[in-house]
Amino acid sequence: MAQNDTRNWSGKSRGGILGYLIFINIIKCLGVRTAYFLLSFVVIYFIPFAPSATRSIWKFSRKILRLGYLKSSVLIYKNFYSLGRALIDKVAVNQGKYAEYTFDFEEPDDVKRVLNSNQGVIIIGAHFGNWEIGAPFFGKYGKKMNVLMMDKEYQSIKKILEVNKSIDAFGIIPIEGDSLEYIFKIRDALAKGEYISIQGDRLSRSDKHHDLEFMGKTASFPLGPFVLAARMNAPVVFYFAEHTGYKRYKFDFILSDYTNANGGKEKDKEKLLLGEYVALLSERVREYPEQWYNYFDFWKYER
Repeated sequence: MAQNDTRNWSGKSRGGILGYLIFINIIKCLGVRTAYFLLSFVVIYFIPFAPSATRSIWKFSRKILRLGYLKSSVLIYKNFYSLGRALIDKVAVNQGKYAEYTFDFEEPDDVKRVLNSNQGVIIIGAHFGNWEIGAPFFGKYGKKMNVLMMDKEYQSIKKILEVNKSIDAFGIIPIEGDSLEYIFKIRDALAKGEYISIQGDRLSRSDKHHDLEFMGKTASFPLGPFVLAARMNAPVVFYFAEHTGYKRYKFDFILSDYTNANGGKEKDKEKLLLGEYVALLSERVREYPEQWYNYFDFWKYER
């Protein structure tokens, strides 16, 4: 089914390189608290100059959360501020300010067992919260994290990663056009017992998708990440990182119910994985709606 352009992600994340680099230097020279203070003013400027993103948050607030005009206006500010704070925090952590933060881990025993095994693991997250701030956590297992990323998105952040000296915090496997080279890189990484991190909530024009209910309305999710997880027959862990207080984050790790069950032979396993993922994501977006960063028409709103 053809998708309307407003409901597709272009493959490139929001935010200019210059703005990122300015904040990197502010954090280095003046500290995180000063960066937060300046961000509170930058957000006011950003709202009218990012009309597409502002419109998408407004629709999310009014049509999905059912908030009134005033609360929806406040949510727009809180959402942009939250996005900027996520950037500041991950830069600060990569600059070595890890000790300034508090991290709470929801890491059940079954997850620990899988992450400590010799098997490769597929970790599925979302453009929600601040997943990248958890990179130091994965380091304690002595394995390499490989992030699957659209090439446009990778090119847009490559300079930022290099300047911030964080390009080694995790490896990047870019998806370039119609090339299937990334599939072989994923297989190689899993064979070496490494982690593959995929975001499961962004649909581009070329993606096959599956429609299902998400927070009360129909939304299209890409099937690609879940087909990949099903076909690779590796353990699947869902991962979410929520900001819960001043310099405080909570990491949630949930082992999929379908991990290695029946040798991975379930019919439509990718749709079972997707349904499980959407249910978990829905719970977290309802609790922290200001940390939802998909700036396009995610749901099939009534026209």
